[in-house]
Amino acid sequence: MKLTVIGTGKIVEEALPVLSETKGIELKAIVSTKRSFDKAKALSQLYEIPHFYDQLEEALEDANSDTVYIATPNHLHYEMAKAAILAGKHVICEKPFTLELAQAQELAELAKQKQLMLLEAITNQYLENFSLIKEQLPELGDIKVVDCNYSQYSSRYDAFKDGVIAPAFDPEKGGGALRDLNIYNIHLVVGLFGEPEHVAYLPNMERGVDTSGVLLLDYAKFKVVCIGAKDCSAEIKSTIQGNKGSIAILGATNTLPEIQVTKNGEKPQVFNANQGNHRMVAEFQVFQEIIALKDYARAQAALNHSLSVMKVLEKASESLS
Repeated sequence: MKLTVIGTGKIVEEALPVLSETKGIELKAIVSTKRSFDKAKALSQLYEIPHFYDQLEEALEDANSDTVYIATPNHLHYEMAKAAILAGKHVICEKPFTLELAQAQELAELAKQKQLMLLEAITNQYLENFSLIKEQLPELGDIKVVDCNYSQYSSRYDAFKDGVIAPAFDPEKGGGALRDLNIYNIHLVVGLFGEPEHVAYLPNMERGVDTSGVLLLDYAKFKVVCIGAKDCSAEIKSTIQGNKGSIAILGATNTLPEIQVTKNGEKPQVFNANQGNHRMVAEFQVFQEIIALKDYARAQAALNHSLSVMKVLEKASESLS
C-alpha cells in the first residue's frame, strides 16, 4: 500500500507512528490545509514522508500513491472520498463514514464501478478481542440485554459552553456525541448482532448539538442501550447479558482492552487477546492485506457492515433535526 494521508489533526498524529511501522505500508504523502502546512511539513520530516501538499487535487494527481487515508472532520469525508475514488485511489476513511446514508451508498457504488477498495477505519471490528467476544457469545445462551456506555468528558466542552465551537461540537460539521463516541457502540453491536428492527435516539441538546444521548436498539428478542456522552463522565464499560452468563468489556468500545466472561454460577474470567500496543495496529494490518491481495470479498464484507451502521446512524440522526 502506497499511502497518502489527508489531515494533520490528533487522529493523524496517533496514526502516523502505527502506519510508519506497519509492514507493507509506504507513506508517500501528507495533505493539509494552508493553515496547517507547516505542521504537515514537520510531520513529513519526522516520518520521512517524501511529499506534502496543501491542495487535495494536487495530491490526488500524484501517481506515487495508490491509497488515501482520510482523517479530516466528519463533514469532509464524503467529498474527499469521492474525489479520491474518481482519481483512481483506494480509500480508507475515518468514522463516521459519511453524514448521510445516501452519501455512503453513492461512494460504495462508485468504488464498485471503479473496482477500488472503500474501507472505514473503525478499530473495534479488527481487534482480536472483538473476535474473542464473537467466539464467546454462544456460551451466554439467549441474549437478553446489552448496554454500552462510552462517556468521556470532553476537554473542549467548557470552551463549547463559552461559545467556542470546535468541529467535535459543531452540528454543521457532523459533531456531537452520537457520531463521535456512540458510533463505536453502534459498530460493536451491529458487528455482533446485525441490524436492529427499531432505532430511537434520545439526545441531550445544547446549541443545536447532542452533547450526550441514549440510543435504543430493538432486536425483538433482546434490547440494547448505547450511551455516548461528551458532557459528563462515568465508568466506561459494556455488558452483554444472556440467560447463561455475561460478557463485560472493561473499557471503551474503540479499544476493547479486556473482556470478562462470567458464566452462571462460575467465577469471572478476564481475557485480553489484543496483539498491538495501539488500537489502530490491527485495522491497518488488515487494510494492508486486503489491498495487497486485492481481496474484494473481504473489502465488500467490511463495506456492507459500514452501510448497516450508516442505516442505524441515519435513523438515530432524525432526532437531531
